[in-house]
Amino acid sequence: MASHVLVAANRGPLSYALDADGTLGARRGGGGLVSGLSAALAEQPDALWICAALSDADREAVRRGIAEPGVRMLDIDPAVYDAAYNGIANSVLWFAHHHLYDIPRTPVFDAAFRRQWESYTAYNRAFAQALAEEAAHDACVLVQDYHLALVPGLLRELRPDLRIAHFTHTPWASWEFLAMLPDGVRRELLWGMLGADLLGFHTWAWAHAFLDCARLDDERGTAEPLVPAEADGERYVRKAMLGPVRHRRTDVAVYPLGVDGDELRRLAHRPEVDDRLAGLRAEIGDRRTIARVDRTELSKNIVRGLLAYRELLTARPEWRGRIVHLASAYPSRQDLEVYRSYTAAVRELAAEINAEFGTAQWQPVLLSVQDDFARSLAVYRLADVALVNPVRDGMNLVAKEIPVVSEQGCALVLSSGAGAYGELRDDALTVNPYDVTETAEALHAALSMPGGERLERTRRLAAAATALPPAQWFTAQLAALRATAPHA
Repeated sequence: MASHVLVAANRGPLSYALDADGTLGARRGGGGLVSGLSAALAEQPDALWICAALSDADREAVRRGIAEPGVRMLDIDPAVYDAAYNGIANSVLWFAHHHLYDIPRTPVFDAAFRRQWESYTAYNRAFAQALAEEAAHDACVLVQDYHLALVPGLLRELRPDLRIAHFTHTPWASWEFLAMLPDGVRRELLWGMLGADLLGFHTWAWAHAFLDCARLDDERGTAEPLVPAEADGERYVRKAMLGPVRHRRTDVAVYPLGVDGDELRRLAHRPEVDDRLAGLRAEIGDRRTIARVDRTELSKNIVRGLLAYRELLTARPEWRGRIVHLASAYPSRQDLEVYRSYTAAVRELAAEINAEFGTAQWQPVLLSVQDDFARSLAVYRLADVALVNPVRDGMNLVAKEIPVVSEQGCALVLSSGAGAYGELRDDALTVNPYDVTETAEALHAALSMPGGERLERTRRLAAAATALPPAQWFTAQLAALRATAPHA
């Protein structure tokens, strides 16, 4: 049966595991976005989630014809998938959007890159073809993230009747970084995005960055002329465009993803979280806590955060022995050497701080490198100060999650590079992500904040954090997409 609402994402709402006897079992995915999208899709008749098979077990399930209701996995050749996902999405687009290139050395766009780009195009085409096969006439298709940036344009060619949205969960690159891409690749990327009726971003900054790139590319004569922008209320920035696929317009909108407060608090008070919390309290005693919970992703700025903590202990010796930095840094993308090196640097710096300042009774940094969601929630509950200092981030939901779960109130030290900065800055202590001294001073101010002020700030932060939880975030986009003019 054809579907009227479809989601396309690299990762799906479930994964498979292969038992020793050859039995395949399905397991639901975790995370607020997956939970929120799953809940929203459950309310849509005949909704379908199309995703990639990520593991051998996933691919085996596809080959056996095993399917969960409402989910279609695509068995994409592993070599093609690796080139698309690691070669392009994570090593090119991620680095461009987060401004992470080491300019004297990277990027390098050679013949190997162009072969990887062909794989990225093939990967996107597989999604577009599956969506075209599964969608009912005039269906709504909501494509997720930079992995699938070409899908809207490819799908528009196959099915001009569809209403297509794309949401980018990362920042969008400034023109200076997007212009590094080979001209043909950049045009193909923008062409793919402009195939959508609706483009969503977390913040005004990222939405305007996209519009700037489209405008500047147009001034180079590489796209159809842009129709002048028009305002449409507070939530939307709209700009009509005649893209190369020649549909009427592309609307650019902002949907700042929040958290489901009730669900997060429920998860944070499960018995296994209580157990982790008791263990942490026994380990740190009555000391104050500075918490961070991140993947060892280059953009998260963990190393500068540790440097700021070291400077705090150097410049403010009165805190020695009285505070503990609960640093959860889960290894990320360890198949890429630059990420392995960064993870090693985090470990080494934490060990150096402990060696320099630690005593028999006090370990300044408790570093966890295990992906332990229960422990992370326990850290949320325990935190007196939260350090969220990315150099550039699409949203950074940790900045929203900790105030929702905090038990005694939590002062938030937040960098201007976080997507959440615009929503939370009034009640956070804000810092330049590159300024280690300023961050150390902000940590001191956060630790010194009176309890009443900390609780009041936490209350306002939690209210802002829960303003647009995942299910509402999705349905708002779906409503806007349905309101677009129908296609022929």
